[in-house]
Amino acid sequence: MTVSVLTKENIVLGAEVGNKEEAIRLAGKVLVEQGYVDDVYIDKMFEREALTSTYMGNFIAIPHGTEEAKALVKKAGLSFIQVPNGVDFGAGNIVKILIGIAGKDNEHLEILSKIALVCSEAENVEKMIQATTKEEILELLNEVN
Repeated sequence: MTVSVLTKENIVLGAEVGNKEEAIRLAGKVLVEQGYVDDVYIDKMFEREALTSTYMGNFIAIPHGTEEAKALVKKAGLSFIQVPNGVDFGAGNIVKILIGIAGKDNEHLEILSKIALVCSEAENVEKMIQATTKEEILELLNEVN
């Protein structure tokens, strides 16, 4: 049996955050609380964000740690944060979906490519933004698990 990288416990719907930093901290906090990473990983997510924005377009950001942060990952996992009112990620880029990634070795690349496939469809992103249940999110991202 494989372990799911995304479970109901990893999903936060209707989050309200004041800024990009709060949004990234929340995405990291879920990863810590669910046992995917050590809490220092959150600092590495901020380091990574400082290098270049994790804003991907289409209202999505995918915050994750730096390359050396992989040592802080206990097991691969995702956090999913829905911010219906959006949060400014700089340069007027509004994010409504944050998907925090913790991957060991090269797992994060495989996870990222699966997320990219789902999120490349604007219709799927809109469904995630409008979702009112965690089951809807799990169904949309079932390819990632």
